[in-house]
Amino acid sequence: MQESVPSPSDVQATFAATLFDEWIRSGLRDVVVCPGSRSTPLALACAQRDELTLHVRLDERSAAFFGIGRALATSLPVAIVVTSGTAAAELHAAICEADQANVPLLVLTADRPPELHGVGAPQTIDQRHLFGKTVRRYEEPGVARAEASSTWRALANRLWRSASGVTGPKGPVHLNAAFVEPLIGVAMNLPAGRANGAPWRVSDFSRRAAASFEVARARVLCVVGAGVSSSVIGTCRDLGWVVLGDATAQDSVPYFDPLLRDDAFAHQHRPDLVVRMGGLPASKVLAQRLAEWGAPVVAMDGGGEVADPDRLVTHVVAGLPRNDDRALQGDDDYAAAWRVASESVGEYLESLDYDDAPLDEPGVARVVVELSGDNAVPLVIGSSMPVRDVEWWASSRRSPTYSNRGVNGIDGVVSTTMGVCCEQKGIGLLGDLTLLHDVSGLVDGLGTRGGSCALVVSDNRGGGIFSFLPQAREVSTARFEELFATPRQHDLEVVARAFGHDATSVATRGELRVAIEKALDEPGVSVIIARVPSRQRNVEIHDALVAGLVQWRTST
Repeated sequence: MQESVPSPSDVQATFAATLFDEWIRSGLRDVVVCPGSRSTPLALACAQRDELTLHVRLDERSAAFFGIGRALATSLPVAIVVTSGTAAAELHAAICEADQANVPLLVLTADRPPELHGVGAPQTIDQRHLFGKTVRRYEEPGVARAEASSTWRALANRLWRSASGVTGPKGPVHLNAAFVEPLIGVAMNLPAGRANGAPWRVSDFSRRAAASFEVARARVLCVVGAGVSSSVIGTCRDLGWVVLGDATAQDSVPYFDPLLRDDAFAHQHRPDLVVRMGGLPASKVLAQRLAEWGAPVVAMDGGGEVADPDRLVTHVVAGLPRNDDRALQGDDDYAAAWRVASESVGEYLESLDYDDAPLDEPGVARVVVELSGDNAVPLVIGSSMPVRDVEWWASSRRSPTYSNRGVNGIDGVVSTTMGVCCEQKGIGLLGDLTLLHDVSGLVDGLGTRGGSCALVVSDNRGGGIFSFLPQAREVSTARFEELFATPRQHDLEVVARAFGHDATSVATRGELRVAIEKALDEPGVSVIIARVPSRQRNVEIHDALVAGLVQWRTST
């Protein structure tokens, strides 16, 4: 620090610059900034660093979900800078998602100094512990003081380590930083950091090896969800385990849900042992079969916290399986039987797919997954029916696939998709209400960093998943439409074009393929409206697919 007494403005400018310097040393690359006055020191500090990519977004709620998308795409913490008041409150939904899905975020909220609280100052709310237990760490250093400069790097490092999973599961952290006016200052010499640009503190946080357990070539069914990588799934397959994964899993056994709807198949393919890792697939049928089978359930925690709402896990082991551990080798014949059955479903679906075929929701999911793999581009899937149709009726995912499955909400899906597709090509699949719920994600689109996004919207004119639930049968049609289906009359092509994006409607499989390929070849966002049958007809289509599959497998 300089010997003369610095101004408060220069001190807080130095404080903000030190934070970002330390985070850059640790690996920070993306910062999402929302315009605001009180956050000026933070915004200027990150804007002055060429190592950082800035994404300026108008809507804080959308910005936070965009940050989730960037963190998913880069596997690194992303910083989000907002001003005080409701701007900070707007982040809460995304922080809940990041908490449950273990997405690393550095949430930086500016605040008024203590003397402006409780006196009616504008844009002032109580931001202390604003996000409660949904954040991994909360820090409130107060107004920056020069005499505390030796603590600033340690503060930044604590937040980084907590967000990136050094001290526990990855997730969001919250820094609530108070700033005084004048808000514009000049950063002085930064407090000394470690030599050669190293971060303040480095830790070896590699997980300990899994405690081996005896499989004895049993029929092993491995159920994986969000948080489990393709390499881990590959190891499980090498061990002869049957891997059933959620929509985000790569190279797992597809079509397990329709297969397990067949009582005879479920009985014949009962496992001797179930291994669980990460989150849960969306399939209720799988959950029911796991409970019916009553097989021992081992949870392995190396893929993150294991979801177990039905309390079926019998014991937990640390870490992940190793493909050189012969004690974990499963029954190869069991794996082969599942593989043959899954391939049979694929053949059945291929017999229904031709370019002139009218689109339906399962068919849209199959095209989207196929083209994501063929073009080696990431895929983002919306909640409700899209995530289920991908999990149940699409082929194995071959490219990185993401979905906001922490809290499973439809909010923020457009923005998350923009975050994933920023600076690269990608595909999004969501429903019409999901698009309208996060329409502000279209305001800034991919931002200024480029990319190509094919945003496919299955337009069934309402909340399609509710047609599969008891509400559709037990509530009057008029009340069901009013309270649950909630159809909206907006022309989605007009909506997309109003935000400056290309838009088109398609009605057949062939048209959808052409539209996606075209969108991936062009910069920016292209919204593709897939005209699919009514919500009630969609229920009938799903039932007919299951019935037709039973017939197909019986006759072949």
